[in-house]
Amino acid sequence: MTTIINTKLGIHRGKKRLWLEGTKLQREGITPGAKFNLVFRESKMIISVCDEGQFTVSRRESNGKVSPIIDVMVSEMAALFEGIDMLRVSIRKGTLIVSAHQYVGKIIERVETLKKKLSSGLALSVCSLFHGGGVLDKAIHSGLAGAGVESFVEVVVEIEKRYLESSLRNNPELWSDKTVVIESPIEWINVSGNTLSADVLIAGIPCTGASRAGKSKNKLAFAELHESAGAYFFYFLNFIVALNPGIVIIENVPEYANTASMAVIRSVLETFGYTLQERILEGNEFGALEKRKRLCVVAITHGLGDAFAFDLNGVLPLRKKENCLANVLEPIAPDSNRWKSFDYLADKELRDKAAGKGFARQLLTGAESSCGVIGKSYAKCRSTEPFIVSPCDPTLSRLLTPSEHAKVKAIPLGVIDGLSDTIAHEVLGQSVIYPAFEALGKALGEWMRCNLVAEKHDPVLSAA
Repeated sequence: MTTIINTKLGIHRGKKRLWLEGTKLQREGITPGAKFNLVFRESKMIISVCDEGQFTVSRRESNGKVSPIIDVMVSEMAALFEGIDMLRVSIRKGTLIVSAHQYVGKIIERVETLKKKLSSGLALSVCSLFHGGGVLDKAIHSGLAGAGVESFVEVVVEIEKRYLESSLRNNPELWSDKTVVIESPIEWINVSGNTLSADVLIAGIPCTGASRAGKSKNKLAFAELHESAGAYFFYFLNFIVALNPGIVIIENVPEYANTASMAVIRSVLETFGYTLQERILEGNEFGALEKRKRLCVVAITHGLGDAFAFDLNGVLPLRKKENCLANVLEPIAPDSNRWKSFDYLADKELRDKAAGKGFARQLLTGAESSCGVIGKSYAKCRSTEPFIVSPCDPTLSRLLTPSEHAKVKAIPLGVIDGLSDTIAHEVLGQSVIYPAFEALGKALGEWMRCNLVAEKHDPVLSAA
């Protein structure tokens, strides 16, 4: 019979210590008073029971039962497992094979790969999940490039072909001949046996079940009940395991921070050896007219710049927003068919107020210094999203044009080139505030260049 033990490498009086005891030892022929030797071979410590062994199996007696104890505190073990805090112990027929736990190997692999690429000036590979029209990836890519760090998308996953086609056409800087394009629901993708890897994984996990509007519309008690989006965090974590990225970036609605999904993501990533930071990024703060707030999560593997940790709260704006909406509005002729009365929305507003719902229309003149959130379904003319009032007839109003929509989010216009108004609004409405995540990418790039390329010593892989 074989026994596997995953255990922490302890510390006793300042020395590394391996302590094992119990029936699991005795049933493999390791008994109190038996002798054993230590052999250090490659990356393993081998403990073998033998008659002429240098060390002795200790004992503990409790409630009339005697248990064997293996207690090792030698300098060779401390040197072999320097910077490692989790061990795997395999016990069979009087022999124990002690090695670093596989998660430590995963950490070493992603740290060494990332540092090698940075020091060699090679482009970092990115996995993009729930890619949409590519706004988030374009922002991170631009920010990294601004810091002198090149990147490309090696794996992209998107279910909606119109969004994917748009990004492939309008964001050429993201792609290379190595890119693997996957047009599919993420739950249909088999990542077992995967041979790909990624230095950075970016995911805008769909928020349908987490946003207040989504929960209300779908009558959900909690986000995970959503019939499709509720389980997306699970498939996201499968990609983390398969691709082993050094850095993970997640964006979502602020409410996602309080979901069970995010609690599981935090727990799993911390177990896998990542340190997480979270911050709410607000559009006006980062140079956009739209007051959109997004949860930003950055998870960085242990072993990357531990002495100079990246500070998400220290990310600063790169852009100053326009003084007012009028600065981004197009001249629309008074007789344009964009101007409409929207009487049904005015009637709905009255009904909502009478019912005490508190919903009100956003009727804007252009003098405002900001506007509210514009969502994916903006083209449907929903009552609470921004409308521009006609300067010639106050009974008429219109939606923002796609280019105006892009400008209030400070998104490059090229992202929506060639798209219909409806699809352009969908791509923009479910995206991020571009300069906020561009600033994040630049700050990450500068941190990597300053602290990782210049680092002289091996990474400390302790989870402490």
